[in-house]
Amino acid sequence: MDNNKKNKETMDIIITIIQIIGLVLGIYFLFSGLYFILFSVASLFYKDKVCKTKPGILKNVIILIPAYKEDSVIVDTAKDAVKHKSNLTTIDVYVLADGLKESTITKLKKLPINIINVELKNSSKSKSIKFALQHLKIVYDYAIILDADNIMGVGFVDKIIQSLNSGYRVVQGHRVAKNLNTSFAVLDAVSEEVNNSIFRSGHHVLGLSASLIGSGFGIDYRLLQLLINQSSSIGGFDKELELMIIKKKITIGYNKGALVFDEKVQKSEDFVNQRRRWLSAQLIYLFKQDKPKEHESVVHLDYLDKKLQFIVPPRILSLGLSVIVVSLLVVQMFFMTPPILIYSLWVGSLLLNIFAVLIAIPIKLYNGLVLRALFSIPKGFVLTLVALLNLKNANSTFIHTTHGIKSK
Repeated sequence: MDNNKKNKETMDIIITIIQIIGLVLGIYFLFSGLYFILFSVASLFYKDKVCKTKPGILKNVIILIPAYKEDSVIVDTAKDAVKHKSNLTTIDVYVLADGLKESTITKLKKLPINIINVELKNSSKSKSIKFALQHLKIVYDYAIILDADNIMGVGFVDKIIQSLNSGYRVVQGHRVAKNLNTSFAVLDAVSEEVNNSIFRSGHHVLGLSASLIGSGFGIDYRLLQLLINQSSSIGGFDKELELMIIKKKITIGYNKGALVFDEKVQKSEDFVNQRRRWLSAQLIYLFKQDKPKEHESVVHLDYLDKKLQFIVPPRILSLGLSVIVVSLLVVQMFFMTPPILIYSLWVGSLLLNIFAVLIAIPIKLYNGLVLRALFSIPKGFVLTLVALLNLKNANSTFIHTTHGIKSK
């Protein structure tokens, strides 16, 4: 009898611990769902906040394209950049050549662009930009940062300039998919559009800073010079940059109409590497202790919101875990009644996450593409878990995602 009693007590303790964990995680994921749904609904009311540029006022713009071993795409990107038409500015295109082949450099030299041969021991986007700005003699009004695979949509530069002229010092453009050739590319494309709705459109509507992506954005040139000299990131260039901007109480704008086409990941290993880099940066800047410098503040709404973004889990994890736990609780009902509070928290989390994603997906994507993305979610969930469990040294070396569309 004593053994039975001890076994029952042990089992009761285990069940209590499991319930406490379920309660805490349920509250966490419910909060995340509430955060997502708030900005997802807000995104439905998006309107551009720009002013018309006065005639005769021209701003000179530099387009910076860091290219680390991007031989397969950089020539086409550079060709497109020099063809881009602007009615509001003069444009200088600079390719920051880091590890490119001589044959690629030869092709680039035939184009009306500028090439800066970046010489670094440990490559990263922020280091490439810092190196370039230190060697530039011209001071520009605005800088636009592109990835080596980015193609600007019609009027992209002018739309970014209009937003910058309306009072913003930093403006994120609307990055959209350049390719939908694999199930992972479709999943990545849908995921980015959901991010655009929640972390950019929704924040823009509520007067908070839009989230930077790392490319397809415009920034006051002198501000970029100041911030890049303070940058020390290996991965997470965009996270570090936006935190520095927000600490200066500068609001990051968003222009939904300024389209820039970005290549989506096509293979599972690229998906893992990309998520590994993102998750690592998210955790690093969540726990980073920020000490305000002169003219900076870390106690204001934009900064607190940014930290909340680092706290909430990736939606695919939030959605996947909510489905698993709710399924287990439903199965448990056949044997015993689950605690009503825990059940309610997890069901609430699942419903909020589902509706947040459904609202955030643009109507134009409600076709066979969304169905393809849905079938890819389980594999994406597993690979995101793999990335989460493999974060060691993720920020000590530059995790490079190779580009080049393999098939159409």
